Amino acid sequence: MHTRKLYETFGELIYVIAMADGKIQPEELDIIEQRLSNHPWGKEIKWSFDYEVQKENSIDYLYKKVIDYCQLHGPDEEYDFLIQTLHDVAASSNGIDAKEQKVMDGFVNELIIQFKKDLSLINQEA
Repeated sequence: MHTRKLYETFGELIYVIAMADGKIQPEELDIIEQRLSNHPWGKEIKWSFDYEVQKENSIDYLYKKVIDYCQLHGPDEEYDFLIQTLHDVAASSNGIDAKEQKVMDGFVNELIIQFKKDLSLINQEA
């Protein structure tokens, strides 16, 4: 159960990144499908992502929920997979204008940087 919950949080954070510009782009969905298709827990991650698409929870709420769970879970080498997936999803979206892209890139980069910092603290606590 502990492992399943970790991968559910991955789906939640992927949703946060995909919704950073207020809308999930088709390119983002393609990347999510590609990245998750080869992962042993890909179906669980995708289920969690799809669940969040339906629920439409706030991205701030979900981010805090993910960090809380990662702190509880502690260090895990799978975080590298998640960070790479977040980068790939963020880089895939080109369906918005340059001004919107700049705002979104700033938010996404800040979110990924913050997530890496939070993971660093989590790893130190273990």
